[in-house]
Amino acid sequence: MALWKYRNFIKLMKKYSVSIMLLFTSMVSADVPPESRHEVEHLISFVSNTSCQIERNWISHNGDEAITHIQQKYDYFRDDIKTTEQFIEYSATKSTMTGRDYLVKCTGHSPIKTRDWLVQELQKYRAQRKSM
Repeated sequence: MALWKYRNFIKLMKKYSVSIMLLFTSMVSADVPPESRHEVEHLISFVSNTSCQIERNWISHNGDEAITHIQQKYDYFRDDIKTTEQFIEYSATKSTMTGRDYLVKCTGHSPIKTRDWLVQELQKYRAQRKSM
């Protein structure tokens, strides 16, 4: 009789474990929809490969340094991000500590807010994909 109760307990625990894992997986995977993920990936690549300097809290960073920080913010805010525009807003717009906008400084051009720079690139990317 005790063995029967033990087996039922194990079955019940397995069922609950699977349910908890499925719940956790669905919470962790909150993100932009799959059909928009390519846009976020494009913007990440765009920043990573830029020759411009990204200024964050008065310190200039190259593309690789900037994307490391943007990726950290993206990972932190992933549950709140449902669109590519929200990715830009939450991950690459301004400092959450100081509220200061991030700036992009490219040779031969006036500084521009990263929000504007990335929205412009997103619009170009969407137009290019639409014309394909």
